[in-house]
Amino acid sequence: MVASGVDTRKRALAVCLAAAFMSGLDVSIVNVALPSIREGLHATEDGLQWILSGYALTFGLLLVPAGRLGDARSRRTLFMWGVVLFTVSSAACGFAWDMNVLIVSRLVQGLAAGMVNPQVSGLIQQMFRGQERGRAFGALGATIGVSTAAGPLIGGALVTAFGHEQGWRWVFLVNVPIGIVLLPLARKFLPAPQPAPASMEEGVPPGTESRGKRRRESLDPVGVLLLGIGVAGLLLPFIQRHQWEGDTKWLLIPAALVVLAGFVTWERFYWREPLVDLALFRKRSYSLGSIIALFYFAGFTGIFFIFTLYLQSGHQYSALMAGLSITPFALGSASASVVGGRLVARAGRRLVAFGLATVIVGLLATMAATALVPGEMVGLATALPLLIAGVGSGLVISPNQAITLSEVPPEGGGSAAGVLQTGQRLGAAIGIAATGSTFFGALGQGWATAFRHGLLVVLTSVLIALVAAVYDLIRTYRTTPNSQ
Repeated sequence: MVASGVDTRKRALAVCLAAAFMSGLDVSIVNVALPSIREGLHATEDGLQWILSGYALTFGLLLVPAGRLGDARSRRTLFMWGVVLFTVSSAACGFAWDMNVLIVSRLVQGLAAGMVNPQVSGLIQQMFRGQERGRAFGALGATIGVSTAAGPLIGGALVTAFGHEQGWRWVFLVNVPIGIVLLPLARKFLPAPQPAPASMEEGVPPGTESRGKRRRESLDPVGVLLLGIGVAGLLLPFIQRHQWEGDTKWLLIPAALVVLAGFVTWERFYWREPLVDLALFRKRSYSLGSIIALFYFAGFTGIFFIFTLYLQSGHQYSALMAGLSITPFALGSASASVVGGRLVARAGRRLVAFGLATVIVGLLATMAATALVPGEMVGLATALPLLIAGVGSGLVISPNQAITLSEVPPEGGGSAAGVLQTGQRLGAAIGIAATGSTFFGALGQGWATAFRHGLLVVLTSVLIALVAAVYDLIRTYRTTPNSQ
């Protein structure tokens, strides 16, 4: 009976990871297909930007509300509806006959990804405990790292295989068979809501269902609206920085901060179950973990953005070769994430700090490689440094997520993970904007110099995350009895 339960949880985890891979892949796979889309649909620069930024915007908007709804009702149901929506919208993207259809379909695809992702983290919280949870988050971290870094490679391969005119369609259509297979597996293996408290073997602690019933009374619509407006106001100026001319767009940021302050006030005094449990931020593991995630993703995502531009525009690499050049990072991240998941229970935040330091070393070596080998062989010269940076990344993402959510009750895992992932989306948008602006601003000095300037912005973000991790270690050392 126990063995059967363990096997079911492993299969459920595999279903969750497949969905996380599918949604994570679409963050980066489209980049290398943009020239093909421009030619196939006669797209403008504004239209191409919305294909990238629209997905990021709607993805970030739905994370917290979807996480809360999954906690309150049924994570399996939200997961399955998200997969259905993602599959249908991916097909709509693939068969789009003009840019308007493609942009709308892409926005819906982002909403679907925002529905699925917090359910994945919430289900891991629900199904696993202790070291098993760390290993599960390690597998999730490996999946996120591989999907993000492998996106350009897979996209380049699809465009090459199916031709420049039709290859971009398969970048989206590849999701359709995955989604079709996932649906019956999710129905079979993901835990369903129980009418009475389930056994610990199933991963649902006693009392969870009674709390779930209370949450059915209110889903905090005012909180959802305030948070959505605030997040959209923060994201839009960054993702539309080139298309929205003038400086008026930056006025959205202080306006969004005012709205978010109103959201916090509402959540503090809301008389029912709030959308976000603000008490979580009084836990050092959650607050500092969220800060680390915000700044690390600001750097982590920017690497792929400027590196593919540097190779394709600066050295005329093909989409496939540019994707291959970033693969060492993906391999390092995937392998280290699995190891990190096994070590996090013993090493804790020390592992995250070591990973951040390793990323910094790898990126400094990458900068040195572009200076020493400035020609067409730069992709080969940066392979080892990027592998080192990838190993460091694998020791950051999944261990940090496991530590950040370690003190979160399983029944609130979806909404807590949604807040964490919203911070990651904000960090990614801000990081790409800052890194891209620095990169393009330095192009007059050459592609290699522009790339190194962009990497300095990435390094700054990673360094801030490292400072937060070291601060946590110092606080832990000072508050631990008999510390030496």
